[in-house]
Amino acid sequence: MMKILVALKRVPDPDTRIRVKEGVLDLDGVKFAVNPFDAIALEQAIRMREQLGDVEVVVVSIGTGDCVEQLRLGLAMGADRALLISGAEAPDSLSVARILADVYRRERPDLVLMGKQAIDDDSNQAGQMLAALLGIGQATFVSKIELVDGRSSACCARETDGGIETITVRLPAVVTTDLRLNEPRYVSLPGIMKARKKPLEEIQLTDPTLKAPARTRVLKLESPPPRKAGIRVRTVDELVEKLRNEAKVI
Repeated sequence: MMKILVALKRVPDPDTRIRVKEGVLDLDGVKFAVNPFDAIALEQAIRMREQLGDVEVVVVSIGTGDCVEQLRLGLAMGADRALLISGAEAPDSLSVARILADVYRRERPDLVLMGKQAIDDDSNQAGQMLAALLGIGQATFVSKIELVDGRSSACCARETDGGIETITVRLPAVVTTDLRLNEPRYVSLPGIMKARKKPLEEIQLTDPTLKAPARTRVLKLESPPPRKAGIRVRTVDELVEKLRNEAKVI
């Protein structure tokens, strides 16, 4: 049986207004959700199982017990079982990659799927670091993926500044997903009921094999300054003059 490991991150809901208070995030009343790019990764894993049949989909999240809600959502979408790596305090991208590397060695999946970035910190580093730590292939910003050569390789279309790049990576590999890969399904009521019976294992970070202290920390957060009011111009010449002499961008 093929195994796909999908990383899910708990992030503030994209539709929630984020406020900064005294240099830290004010999370009062903020709703949380699965990182949208990770939801795309999970949807792709489920579609692969629907197409191939004998595929196990395992979701993993790093954080506190609050992450159980997002893992249950992943199970309701269709994942087979879930892992919660608890006890981490604000891990950075490298510590996340190290923890996932240890989970990889425990699970031995054929494919790791994860979002290209998380919408809270936008680091876009964990997937690349994970592949480097494991010494396996990677494909990033993937908008299309197909298993080839008897499931031994994955043909991936990558979103780049110059257009679509198609590459083939041998499995096992790490693949990070882009927006155009798919649209995640809505969670159904039967899926929610089934999720209650699916296994969710919690692993404490006191386990010495999972120790991966963060090397970076956030010192302070600030809201961006308010935008200045825009102005209207009557002609193209006036626009060019203002861009050249006032904005000094040309």
